[in-house]
Amino acid sequence: MAAHLFTNGHIVDPVTGIDTQLDILVVDGIIERIGAGLPAGNAEVIALDGKHVLPGFCDMHVHFREPGFEYKEDTRSGAASAAAGGFTAVACMPNTDPPIDNAGTVAFLYKQAQGLAVDVYPIGCVTKGRKGESIAPMLELRDAGVVAFSDDGSPISNTKVLRIALEYASMLNVPIIQHAEDPLLFKGGAMNESIVSTQLGLPSISRLSEDTVVMRDLEFTAYVNGRYHLAHMSTAGAADAVRLAKTRGLRVTSEVAPHHFSLTDEALRSYDSNYKMNPPLRTAEDVRAMKEALRDGTADAIATDHAPHAIHEKEVEFVYAPFGIVGLETAFGLSVTELLLEQWLTLPQLVEKLSTNPRRILGLDDIRIEAGSKANLTFVDLAAQWTVDVERFRSKSRNSPFHGRVLTGRTLGIYNNGQYVPST
Repeated sequence: MAAHLFTNGHIVDPVTGIDTQLDILVVDGIIERIGAGLPAGNAEVIALDGKHVLPGFCDMHVHFREPGFEYKEDTRSGAASAAAGGFTAVACMPNTDPPIDNAGTVAFLYKQAQGLAVDVYPIGCVTKGRKGESIAPMLELRDAGVVAFSDDGSPISNTKVLRIALEYASMLNVPIIQHAEDPLLFKGGAMNESIVSTQLGLPSISRLSEDTVVMRDLEFTAYVNGRYHLAHMSTAGAADAVRLAKTRGLRVTSEVAPHHFSLTDEALRSYDSNYKMNPPLRTAEDVRAMKEALRDGTADAIATDHAPHAIHEKEVEFVYAPFGIVGLETAFGLSVTELLLEQWLTLPQLVEKLSTNPRRILGLDDIRIEAGSKANLTFVDLAAQWTVDVERFRSKSRNSPFHGRVLTGRTLGIYNNGQYVPST
């Protein structure tokens, strides 16, 4: 029997409404008791000294690169990175090689994740091979265990395919997760279209690439009563469109990545390819719009879009570098620094964005910090200040624009699947 006693932790759980300092006794992965001054018995004691205990975080948008690109990341290294960032669950996008468009690949990924403290859920392709031409076997994929459908990295541009996908996914009660960009407006671009792109002489990507696709998609969603989730929302226009869709009663959700509420395209003046991402960093107006969207509920979730790349792939001329950054190990610190300390969100609201809402969007069970429930916990220090050091990342990759930045708010560890994993 494995037992852990977490003492004097400040528990915050929006689902049960608990917000107080207590002990938690966990035996064989189940919360046996919650109370003050619990006896340790044979349990291993972890003293939290007033640090916070939160429902385990869930990142609904990561790229673990397996199968096909394991030199950048694999399931186990990605899960280690997730645990270090406080995440007890992740959902993996299907732009792998081969892509996640058949039950065999789904089964392979679940096998790779066996025994981990982090739950790894595959997202299935919308179209065969992510080519955008014909629908993947969605029922087969759902039965195999995918939690959503997406062609992330590529938009669903064919409107007939989009309509069918929304209809099928609605019948299966899972969302279509859209990477919203117009390929013709996006092609060849390297950064946001702005005065900065003009001054730097870099090929640009107009915000229209995102805005027009989102507006189109929402009309299709309304027509078929589909479930639509907007990945990595980055523009004020897209946020306005989603906000209006919600007032119309559409089944629409959205996510914002930490880099899109933390950085602007001014950062690209360094020509550092670690600031190159898709969607690109936008303007200060857009950053504020993302924070507003998180505050008013237009944006339901914070998702990292963790996208590892090898050093040699990023250390090239800016226009030739791949898009994407790693984000699992900096997400909580950025969220506390940019959202909690600046009073855009309260702590319970931040927990909803990092844990409760992503799980509900993906149809996963709520976490309840109460006796009799499975222990799925994240431990954090809201006051801790630390300096980001990419050499200490658990990820295989180091492509972060936040190296050297001082953040407030650090994860201490996780408990899930009967395993306690400290972050350091």
